[in-house]
Amino acid sequence: MNKQKLVLIGNGMAGVRCIEEILKHLPDSFDITIFGSEPHPNYNRIQLSAVLQGGTSFKDITINDRDWYNQQNIRLFTGETVKIIDTEKQLVKTDKNQEVPYDRLIIATGSVPFQLPLPGVDKEGVITFRTMEDCQKMIETAKQHKKAVVIGGGVLGLEAAKGLLNLGMEVTVVHNARNLMERQLDESAAKLLQTELERQGFHFLFEKETKEIRGSKRVEGVSFKDSTEVEADLVVMAVGVRPNIQLAKESGIETNRAILVNDYMETNIPNIYAVGECVEHRGIVYGLVKPLYDQGKILSKRLCGLESKGYEGTILSTQLKISGVDVFSAGQFSCDEGLKSIEIHDELAGVYKKLVFEDSKIVGAVLFGDTRDRTRLLDMIMKKQDVSDVEKVTLFQSSNGGGDSIASMAHSEMICNCNGVPKGAIIEAVLKNDLTTVEQVKKCTKASSSCGGCKPLVSDLLSYIQSDEFDEVIDQKSMCPCTSLTEDEVVYEMQLQSCTTVQEVMEVLDWKSKEGCTTCCPALAYYLGMIYPEYESQQETLFVSEQMNAIVQQDGTYTVVPQMYGGKTTAEQLRTIANVAEKYRISNVAITSEQRIHLMEVKKEDLADVWADLNMDVSSTYGNMVQNIKTSIGEHICRCDKQSSIQLAVSLEKNLEFLTTPYRVKMGISACMHNGAGSTTKDIGVIGTGLGWEIYVGGSSGRNVRAGELLCLESLNHDVIEIICAFIQYYRETANFLERTWQWIERVGLVHVREILFDLEHRQQLLLRLEKDRFLRKKLLEKSSRSSTVL
Repeated sequence: MNKQKLVLIGNGMAGVRCIEEILKHLPDSFDITIFGSEPHPNYNRIQLSAVLQGGTSFKDITINDRDWYNQQNIRLFTGETVKIIDTEKQLVKTDKNQEVPYDRLIIATGSVPFQLPLPGVDKEGVITFRTMEDCQKMIETAKQHKKAVVIGGGVLGLEAAKGLLNLGMEVTVVHNARNLMERQLDESAAKLLQTELERQGFHFLFEKETKEIRGSKRVEGVSFKDSTEVEADLVVMAVGVRPNIQLAKESGIETNRAILVNDYMETNIPNIYAVGECVEHRGIVYGLVKPLYDQGKILSKRLCGLESKGYEGTILSTQLKISGVDVFSAGQFSCDEGLKSIEIHDELAGVYKKLVFEDSKIVGAVLFGDTRDRTRLLDMIMKKQDVSDVEKVTLFQSSNGGGDSIASMAHSEMICNCNGVPKGAIIEAVLKNDLTTVEQVKKCTKASSSCGGCKPLVSDLLSYIQSDEFDEVIDQKSMCPCTSLTEDEVVYEMQLQSCTTVQEVMEVLDWKSKEGCTTCCPALAYYLGMIYPEYESQQETLFVSEQMNAIVQQDGTYTVVPQMYGGKTTAEQLRTIANVAEKYRISNVAITSEQRIHLMEVKKEDLADVWADLNMDVSSTYGNMVQNIKTSIGEHICRCDKQSSIQLAVSLEKNLEFLTTPYRVKMGISACMHNGAGSTTKDIGVIGTGLGWEIYVGGSSGRNVRAGELLCLESLNHDVIEIICAFIQYYRETANFLERTWQWIERVGLVHVREILFDLEHRQQLLLRLEKDRFLRKKLLEKSSRSSTVL
């Protein structure tokens, strides 16, 4: 196999994370070369402040050492900078006269620190805070000098200042705004932060514009435009960064503030992609780790030929990494037009909390002094969770103590947002691998390995797991006893390995039992049918055409169900059915709750003649399919108009014929609020109201009755049909085999389902795939039965 040549320019966090994702998907498909301007292997730049503050070492923040590159057969060139990209010949040239060809090129050059263009900026003792070398210079300087000025009161400047304080220096933070971290905090939180940092020994100068850096050879002080000045032996510039796009510009790649990319991280030049801080996506340049990792995941799938939605942007959150200071911010923090907020300020406890709302959804949060609920609130913001039915003050209430708060979290809630690690994944890793330290959890799951903000939460979770109160169970997730793979992993591998038969799946994925079992065989057949709509599986029905099909019974006889869309029939149709029953001595005839007549115990030798004499369409909804729709017609229940509900049922049944589903889907349509069809306890239920049709989903009328949840209210029949058909297709594509609709909704979330269905583009794509699947399914049934059945 000829491997594609993949070159990565930039050995930072974003680019290498993309490579890691590629290696997960297709470990042997690319010949990978990486160039990094710094002399080190990949390290966690975000944790430099922790090194400066004395909390960790340079070795501890190394993400991938040189052995990792060797193990992955990656050629790594550190201390070497790419100077030219020849887009015509598809090769790169470095400052060491090396030329390397590429089939695919990823630019991940990151950003460079911005230096104010001031007189004296080139003096000894003036540095930025961006690299390991910068960090080392600050540590060495602190051994000989004692007065430091940090220009910039943002996150990086404050973290650098704290490190210098810990190194024994007297530190003054100079900021050109009125408040600290003005891009992340409102004024109230900023003032509380300032007070706490001043208590720790910080000095602040606000609303200062720097005029020059004084001194002869080495810096001696900083002068301001208001004629004041401050002494300094060290000046740290922490005034921001700018995307490193010079190479891209010179190569003809389209740029604005950064390299312009689409939702799949593609530039305007074929086969050239970009991720990280050097990228501008939909007008936004990101500088935090989570969006950069998200971009890397999307690009990895693109390069590996896997389907994905594309990158749609990331909600940003910030946590200050200073010991003894709990600050968190996410989303919108100021109340612009159309936004409202709720604030709580406990001066005695030093706690401030603010939630920002747009209509009934949380769109932002600021926490100071108590950030234990940051993960829960960020999850609500990211999911655009509707809190209209929630007492708002309860959103502020943290559990008493970290253990209780951790215990109340669902397994699906995120502990580490940067790396997408939920609580359940950490519990599973700890129990399976006997992990006992936060460091072990970090290596095993990557939780807390990026910004480090979740480290206290990981520690709380680990303590909880090790306590007597821990009684949570992680369900066995393997598909069945035949394999150790989860259902999701099996489906992923089926697609990756291009398996086209059940037997091939079992062989390629090393099934323990080559015959499979009653759990995996039907599941694999279903998934193959979803991946390849033309896949032929063993049918429990006999289908030749719309007028020639039947349900095969265990005793060798057949059941024929004349089609009556919506339960509607005619005198002629009933007369024909009666005549056929008499002629062929079909004594077992029943009317079901779905308003269908079943002709049962039809002999095989009579089947063709029964079909011919009926001369009408026959229903085929046996097994895991969308079942016939129950409607309410009886006048004794109410006298409301039923005609519109019957018309709706007829249209839906015609649109959903022949489709297989993970589990049987039962539907009911009630013309009015009397709910004669039991619509609220169906998988999908529709109830007519004075305002339109209420659509309920996730109900169940089994042993444990469940009421469905309201999905939406639609006024037009056309919209109701679109929403229901799209819902069923999304259920077909994302639910596990035999997973009921209510279980699926509970797993993925009703809010998420609404977001998919209410997006017109997504809805139309689902409808197109549904219609295509229905057409192929019908043709396949005809082909399968004609080729295998002789009557």
